Amino acid sequence: MPQEKQPNPDNRHNNVERLHDMIENTKSKLHEAEISLEFASPEEREMIQSKNERRKQSIEAMENEMQDEMNARKNGEY
Repeated sequence: MPQEKQPNPDNRHNNVERLHDMIENTKSKLHEAEISLEFASPEEREMIQSKNERRKQSIEAMENEMQDEMNARKNGEY
């Protein structure tokens, strides 16, 4: 019988740093998109604004998750 694959263990040691990088990357894209609004057609403008709203929501969610991870780290949960 072939050996069953096991999932990798949960490795949370770098989650705070990884989330920080993701937040910074998303903020950068948000800023670039804001600049591109100046040159966008009305249809593109609507798409960009919609996507930027989703980016803002993602940033907020990632910041909350990063805070949870920092608390877990501080409390010795990993």
